[in-house]
Amino acid sequence: MRRRPAIGARLAGTQLLALLLLEALFLAACTSPQARIDALARRGGLEREIVPGGPFRHVIYRPRVRRIGSELHVYLEGDGTPYIGRTIVAGDPTPRAPLALELMLEDSAPTLYLGRPCYLGLAHDPPCNPSYWTLERFSPEVVQSLARALELELERFGPGRVTLIGHSGGAALALLLADRVGAVDRVITVAGNLDVGGWTRLHGYAPLSGSLDPMTSGPHRSDLMLLHLAGAADRNVPATLIQGAAARLGGTVIVLPHFDHQCCWRRLWPRLLRHNFSDLSGFD
Repeated sequence: MRRRPAIGARLAGTQLLALLLLEALFLAACTSPQARIDALARRGGLEREIVPGGPFRHVIYRPRVRRIGSELHVYLEGDGTPYIGRTIVAGDPTPRAPLALELMLEDSAPTLYLGRPCYLGLAHDPPCNPSYWTLERFSPEVVQSLARALELELERFGPGRVTLIGHSGGAALALLLADRVGAVDRVITVAGNLDVGGWTRLHGYAPLSGSLDPMTSGPHRSDLMLLHLAGAADRNVPATLIQGAAARLGGTVIVLPHFDHQCCWRRLWPRLLRHNFSDLSGFD
């Protein structure tokens, strides 16, 4: 007759399982946002490179196999994690959920992911300091460096049209960047922070002193095609804030029902890119 294991043995087995689960959770927590983004990029067939801007360096991701097309889609990420909570400045602002990169992975056109200064493992790069992912996240030197890095990439890509696609704070940078890079002919903002001053007031944040604001840094180029995508359920950047900003900045605003700041852009992104945006019924 089979003997049942002793109570002590069963407890020991349970404790061992608990320790293994705790170790797995600890290792997962210790995986840096940068490591997770690198893994996501590799799975998506992207290669990573660090390129100069001025005065910063930038991480870029591009497809390992060059795609054919005359239009380059350049993706700009949101603000990531500038703070832990509301008051503690993060040591590394790299996003935990890089939506712009996830959208790029759903895009079949020629693409480029242009990393922001001090993000993606470069937080300790000179001249980086926490101001560049907090109060000066949209500063003139940040925009200038992004513009220089993009221009160098366009020299490699060759002539053609450029669409900037920015999520959240990346949308503010896309608008500011488009004023400085003549090859850009279209900007698509996704849940975009187009009114930086209005956004800080809405949430009770400190004003981003040292940062440019698309609402006040004009005049902006009049020849740009602007499309602003907003989520009806977005509480971070509400659709009403985007609509108010677009009334002054120009462009078409499309509000998607049930979408919020993160959901459900990736799932429907290929359809959104293929669509002419004149009828978005069914995109919920």
